[in-house]
Amino acid sequence: MATLNISELEQVEKFRHLQLTLRDRWKTSELFDNSEADILIIPSLSIDQGELQKIEGCEHYEERLLFSLIRLQNPQTRLIYVTSVPLHPSIIDYYLQLLPGIPFSHARNRLLLLSTYDSSLKPLSQKILERPRLLERIRQSLRLDKSFMICYNSTYWEGELSLKLGVPLYAAAPDLQIWGTKSGSRKIFKESGIPHPDGSEKVWNHTDMAEATVDLWERQPTLKRVVVKLNEGISGEGNALLDLRPIENLAPNIGTHAERIAAISDRLSTMRFQAKQETWDSFLGKMPELGAIAEAFVEGEIKRSPSVQGRITPQGEVEILSTHDQILGGPDGQIYLGCRFPADERYRLQLQQLGLQVGKKLAEKGTLERFGLDFIAVDKGNGEWDIQAIEINLRKGGTTHPFMTLKLLTNGRYDLSTGLFYSQQGRPKYYIATDNLQKERYQGLLPNDLMDIIAHHRLHFDSGTETGTVFHLMGCLSQFGKVGLTSIGDSPQQAQDIYNKVVKVLDEETRGENRDYSAFSDYSFPVVWDEL
Repeated sequence: MATLNISELEQVEKFRHLQLTLRDRWKTSELFDNSEADILIIPSLSIDQGELQKIEGCEHYEERLLFSLIRLQNPQTRLIYVTSVPLHPSIIDYYLQLLPGIPFSHARNRLLLLSTYDSSLKPLSQKILERPRLLERIRQSLRLDKSFMICYNSTYWEGELSLKLGVPLYAAAPDLQIWGTKSGSRKIFKESGIPHPDGSEKVWNHTDMAEATVDLWERQPTLKRVVVKLNEGISGEGNALLDLRPIENLAPNIGTHAERIAAISDRLSTMRFQAKQETWDSFLGKMPELGAIAEAFVEGEIKRSPSVQGRITPQGEVEILSTHDQILGGPDGQIYLGCRFPADERYRLQLQQLGLQVGKKLAEKGTLERFGLDFIAVDKGNGEWDIQAIEINLRKGGTTHPFMTLKLLTNGRYDLSTGLFYSQQGRPKYYIATDNLQKERYQGLLPNDLMDIIAHHRLHFDSGTETGTVFHLMGCLSQFGKVGLTSIGDSPQQAQDIYNKVVKVLDEETRGENRDYSAFSDYSFPVVWDEL
């Protein structure tokens, strides 16, 4: 970690002192979540904007934290939601109509929507800091002794915003984000005794990457493929696959070390990138700024990509929140597309235990709030799975909003003994969720059009049965033909059926408008549950 100067150290100390006020207000998770509070939502995607631009419709991803509006079901909660550009009114109405037992007008009066009216390629938090009058309006709208701030991820910008407003940030401190990088994750895995693939330390250039890859190959002579990752990629973007099989004649015990270095150095430019827009030149250009690692590719005929989510309370306690089986796509199955909840019963309790181990180590480092842990699970037969940890996410990832949507809408509970989520009526709940239901034929659908379709075909979430679909990323539809959704059911099959119905209805409603059938559903959601 880089050495901080005196001024930066003073800022870190001020930030931590402000954040400690959360500990004084914390009793239990339930009481904190339901207390009288002003919640400032800053959905800034404060990451490398070049990497972010690889995701179609990324300018609308500030909508992913709109599930937070469901917190207004607590009549003591006031909420301020800030975005780069204004949100469509019907999108806000959609979320407020989901609130059970709360008059629409009562919830709307406790919600303040603000915008920077700036669609430029800067993180939202930076845009807010550049607008002193907007900053002052936010400050004047908050009861500082009852306020806290929630963000997508925590960087220098969010730390500065927290200090400028005098509002504690409920997230890992910016200087601790190193533990959510690829190299930082590997260090936590090692310290926690968590199984993870062999790999390299962080490197900064082509030459060092070639040497690190050869070192890895020499430690594992039977290695077939290597994943090369930018240290701060998201959703599998920034990953590339290097195939060693074409140069297996230079494998350890056959060729020389120098020959392997030369061969790998040449082959790095032929890597297959997961993002369509990525090239070797663009990847190479980012290495000096972001760093990169080389990691053994986990082979296996039957593989899954499960994850576990948890949070660290202001008191330093670790809570497991959920497990998922992730749906991955892209050329080599490394791009996040969606998820199923919960993860397969054959390994979800093991995921919970590994999550607790990592969470405790993160708590020792001083991190706070949400963390996610991604794995690769390979079926070894006889009901055994080889589970390898891949990375830690210290941010609200793709599995955060579907689970929080379920929890806030049902006021249910997650049961550690079974790894299931139960509604207040005692029913186990399941869902299938995606950010990537995308077809060219959906382009041109406005948010109001989607509302009409939802109403006509009764696709909405039913608070009585606690089943149905909750939509998000609706701002992506018109330009990109892309929308997100969480389909909730009382069984895995029902959740799948609800999802399939949405796709069928949208296809029928846009029939003849466009003839490109390339779709997220082409990746399919095969029913792999064992507890149907």
